[in-house]
Amino acid sequence: MTDLVQFPLSNGGSVLVEVDAAHRIAPAGRAADVLDRARASLEDALSGVVGAAEAALHRFRDMDKAPDEVELKFGVKLDVEAGAFIAKTGVQGQLEVKLRWRRDDSIVPEEVEESAE
Repeated sequence: MTDLVQFPLSNGGSVLVEVDAAHRIAPAGRAADVLDRARASLEDALSGVVGAAEAALHRFRDMDKAPDEVELKFGVKLDVEAGAFIAKTGVQGQLEVKLRWRRDDSIVPEEVEESAE
């Protein structure tokens, strides 16, 4: 079962997000109300996840031999009380990282031909 949560946006709008139904006791008459309002804006809820992505990205870029490309991939779940968090797969959190290095010697300089006059 799922619920809808309304996350306010900093520009004054809002977005509805489908979330897993919380296992909580609702006051009488609350059962018909399927729309919860989040405690924080969507931007505020995502700030922790964005901070985690930035920290991971900076760590990989600060390697002795920094990769040419860094790709971070993870699922984000939204919750009316907890905000946003990195989703788990199985029993562990998920953060997929791809690092790519290009060979430095892959670029061959052009040979310059000398012309004899």
